[in-house]
Amino acid sequence: MTTRDDIQANREQQLVERVIRSFGSCADPRLRELMVSLVGHLHAFIRETRLTEREWAAAIDFLTRCGHITDDKRQEFILLSDVLGASMQTITVNDHAKADATEATVFGPFFVENAPGIPLGGNIAGPAAGEPCWVEGRVTDTGGTPLAGARVEVWEADEDGLYDVQYDDDHTAGRAHLFTDEHGHYCFWGVTPTPYPIPHDGPVGQLLEHTGRSPMRAAHLHFMVSHPGHRTLVTHIFVRGGSHLDTDTVFGVKPSLVKDFQRQPAGTPAPGDRVIDGTWTRARFDIVLTPDSSSAP
Repeated sequence: MTTRDDIQANREQQLVERVIRSFGSCADPRLRELMVSLVGHLHAFIRETRLTEREWAAAIDFLTRCGHITDDKRQEFILLSDVLGASMQTITVNDHAKADATEATVFGPFFVENAPGIPLGGNIAGPAAGEPCWVEGRVTDTGGTPLAGARVEVWEADEDGLYDVQYDDDHTAGRAHLFTDEHGHYCFWGVTPTPYPIPHDGPVGQLLEHTGRSPMRAAHLHFMVSHPGHRTLVTHIFVRGGSHLDTDTVFGVKPSLVKDFQRQPAGTPAPGDRVIDGTWTRARFDIVLTPDSSSAP
């Protein structure tokens, strides 16, 4: 005997199948695969949760507000992807473990193209306030061969937890790029990373508040490292012993990326004959890049 519930379920399933069939003429097989899967999962969510029209309208309003607050300096949709773990899951799916290759993590919303170049041992901080921090390491391939001329892009927040693009004066600070020497070595001055909240004055912040989650990120320093014939690496390093390592709001912490930032007493001689009145920290981060399979013959 067919029940009303059976009739309702059949109507819902027929709609799913109609929408999926609508992509049958898509010439791009990968796009068709993505759209069919998206529709299937989206409709399954709506049916499983019995989404109300009021909840659907609230979701549309939320996404609209994400779009309105997004501009060339702030990307609310990346924040949303980050706090839902979608960014890290995408990275996890694509970042297959290879030998001792350095692990990737989230890109974040504050990268800026064409950051200034500095020489080895230069200072990325500029006017960014904070305790001085010396960072050095080597870039190699998975066989241990040093990669000379690798581009090392770095960016970070200041001691107040703000990136330069979050200020209104368009200054550049806390970001730069440099290149490894013939031994694959790199080194630079920055500021000691500190924990900070992601921007939480918009829709994503309201989502975190309503769901009882913190907006805080563990203290970190961003890297993007590239070299011809190798896969570009986007990652961070995190301060060992710092707060929020287990509750990083974008799920970006990986144990292999937690590093010692050793605090040096005031008066300790600093690299490059730099004179520092107070304390400073130093960290080492050796980076291993994987071959770029797309460049294989």
